[in-house]
Amino acid sequence: MLLAVGVLAVAAALLVLALVVLPAGPGRVPLNRLDPSVVPSASAFAGAGAAAGAAVEKALAKRGRAAAGVAALERAGMAMTLPNFVLTVGLTAVVGGAVGLVLGGPVLGLVLLCVVPLGAKLLLTFRASRRQAAFADQLDDSLQLMAGSLRAGHSLLRSVDSVASEADAPTSEEFSRIVNETRVGRDLNDALDEVAERMGSDDFTWVAQAIAIHREVGGNLAEVLDAVGHTIRERNAIRRQVKALSAEGKLSAVVLMALPFGVTFFISMTNPGYLAKFTESVTGFAMLGAAGLMLLVGGLWLKSTVKIKF
Repeated sequence: MLLAVGVLAVAAALLVLALVVLPAGPGRVPLNRLDPSVVPSASAFAGAGAAAGAAVEKALAKRGRAAAGVAALERAGMAMTLPNFVLTVGLTAVVGGAVGLVLGGPVLGLVLLCVVPLGAKLLLTFRASRRQAAFADQLDDSLQLMAGSLRAGHSLLRSVDSVASEADAPTSEEFSRIVNETRVGRDLNDALDEVAERMGSDDFTWVAQAIAIHREVGGNLAEVLDAVGHTIRERNAIRRQVKALSAEGKLSAVVLMALPFGVTFFISMTNPGYLAKFTESVTGFAMLGAAGLMLLVGGLWLKSTVKIKF
């Protein structure tokens, strides 16, 4: 049965590839497609996708989650729009649930249906945290570049533009956004504050405040940026030292959290009857619930122990 389903799925994929992706032949391009005044007609798939995206965007706006979703995608550095991301995750969850239903029954299908959205959220969180960490590590070099540009006689906006063109991502992406927003009329202080909030950087908040004070009272901004950059450089050195010292504790926490699942999987493969007792009585379910609760409490305790914020 499973083999037949797999063969049918592969055959359907090959049919779609042959009808949609592969070219039909050396046909000529119609002349109306060369006329810029003629709007090409949208395909059925494009129309359905646009309608679905509009419906998703309307539903998110009605629930008040559109702004938070867009902000999460921006923090993660993803260029995909929010409706397209929601549609992609939704379709992937449905397909994963259907595959799990066919292969392992309703339980596996329900698990895959729930795991896909959770995995998408974890992916956004991981990409955002990695992007914020990279921005923090590059900030001292960016300030040094800005200070050098100011000493060379360039304006503040030109120094920001130099960072946008010469720094690495994600600093170049964020500074490019600052430059583009100021070009369309947005105040520089507002653009800097938004970058500091989006990247979750207290250090860049200091930079934004220093630039705002300089624009009001004047002074030598290059020396101010040098001083702030020196402080940030020392903070980054301490942060890296703390990260190295706490690496052993974090690894121990990961091992301790993964050990119960590893032991359970090993016993389920070697002696399934030993674990079957837990699902055959109320006492067994109560013991599983208590074990899960203690595991959750221990995980939160370990996380608070090894996570050092300064």
